[in-house]
Amino acid sequence: MTTALQANDVDTTAQLSHDISPLSLRSAFGQFPSGVAALAGYTDDGTPQAMVASSFTVGVSLDPPLVSVAVQYTSATWPLLRDAHRIGISILGEGQGTIARQMAAKGTDRFAHLETQTSNDAILVADAALWLETSVYGEFPAGDHLVALLEVHNLADFTNIIEPLVFHKSQFRNIRDH
Repeated sequence: MTTALQANDVDTTAQLSHDISPLSLRSAFGQFPSGVAALAGYTDDGTPQAMVASSFTVGVSLDPPLVSVAVQYTSATWPLLRDAHRIGISILGEGQGTIARQMAAKGTDRFAHLETQTSNDAILVADAALWLETSVYGEFPAGDHLVALLEVHNLADFTNIIEPLVFHKSQFRNIRDH
């Protein structure tokens, strides 16, 4: 199927492509901004664990209150974090791109020099745009990922003073950038 498009006084044509390779999909999906979520909590032995996801979705359900995150099956952190009593989700705020990189890095102390707060073993990052205290509600296979549904137990919304960080075109950006 081919269609003619006109945007900003530029005429072009678009055609559906059979190229749905991982590289093409990553490029196409990267055109859509997403929030950056840090998920963190304490394991049964008291060890803090954290991971970062841009595949986080709010508003999956209002009753019960559910959010979701897609996690690669190759994640070494999710099997440790999923069993936490509570998982803190911090939607990172503007200027927290370095925190996202730190919390996503492998083989380092993801919490080094990081200001956090704890609520019922959920670890929350200071100066985030939104905090959610959650627990695992369910998991479902989804191709090379699993989708984890998380039930929200408590929240704190700081978006009136902190803009959320977004991941767009493989870069961390602030909403005000555009």
